[in-house]
Amino acid sequence: MKSSNSAENARQEAVSAAQWDAFVDSHPNATLYHTWRWTEFGARVFDFPLHRLVSRDAHGGLRGVLPLILQRSLLFGRRMVSMPFFNYGGPLGVDAGVEGSLLDEAAELAQRERIQVLEIRDQVARTGRATRLDKVTVDLELPATAELLDKALGGKRRARIRRCERENPQITVGGAELAPAFYEVFAATMRDLGTPVYPQRFFRELLEQLGQDCSVVVIRIKDRVAAAALMTHYRDRTEIPWSAGLHELRETSVNMRLYWECLKLAIGRGSRWFDFGRCSVDSGTYEFKLSWGGKPRQLHWTYPLEQADAAPKNSGGLLRTRATSVWTRLPRPVATALGSIISPGLPW
Repeated sequence: MKSSNSAENARQEAVSAAQWDAFVDSHPNATLYHTWRWTEFGARVFDFPLHRLVSRDAHGGLRGVLPLILQRSLLFGRRMVSMPFFNYGGPLGVDAGVEGSLLDEAAELAQRERIQVLEIRDQVARTGRATRLDKVTVDLELPATAELLDKALGGKRRARIRRCERENPQITVGGAELAPAFYEVFAATMRDLGTPVYPQRFFRELLEQLGQDCSVVVIRIKDRVAAAALMTHYRDRTEIPWSAGLHELRETSVNMRLYWECLKLAIGRGSRWFDFGRCSVDSGTYEFKLSWGGKPRQLHWTYPLEQADAAPKNSGGLLRTRATSVWTRLPRPVATALGSIISPGLPW
């Protein structure tokens, strides 16, 4: 398959980890989830097939890459996604023509594999392709020091952060050793939100295998895990894809303190940007993220199998509302056990 302005072919073929990562690390739009070790992890942890599409020039040099994982679910069928479980993916190419050829090859692969949905979790708009625009992320440009950030937040927000001091919080920062503590509060929060939770081994193996790319912050109140967050780091950006806090302790402002600790950690690592993660515009989560001074950034989820004006709608509706209501009433251990079975194939 030819790209629109060169002789490259977009196809699936053997490529070394070193080649792949050298290209990814040189690309301005690359994310941590494009790197070899993350694509390996995302596929292996649930035994999902992984496809790596590449585009090469006439001399064999890489001109573009696109990772794809095939999710399988009894509820949602077969979905090919770049990248599932995380917020980012999509083609990386030396120009738009190369990236377009990678998307076209992904569509052909999906059709050969009889895939119902091909979803590209992109950061850039793809002209003439079906796209969902119902999700954004919120970015905060970080100052050089935590003291400068403290001043920028204003007195009201600082007071809310410091409200947690009355509870004598115990704050721990680490990695894989904190996976059980993180999961304890995360699983509880997901049940309360009516959302099936990933199995604990997903986070444990992620932290064990990806090492310095990840950090965990845990806050305990009276020896009870009250809030926790898992962050990822790449280049000059720290992202917080998962965080949780016990609803019954919200009056302690522990969630405010959690985010303050995460922001301090990002600054300490030298990150320039803090990515608060995906959310829906005008939701409570969206307003919370904006209140830290961040700015919204549109996410473009592209569907190469669909007509340009027929992007799938956000998974929702009456059925999901009813399922959420039922899920919140399940005992937490039951919800966690069932969620671990269901969640790997979910489309969110």
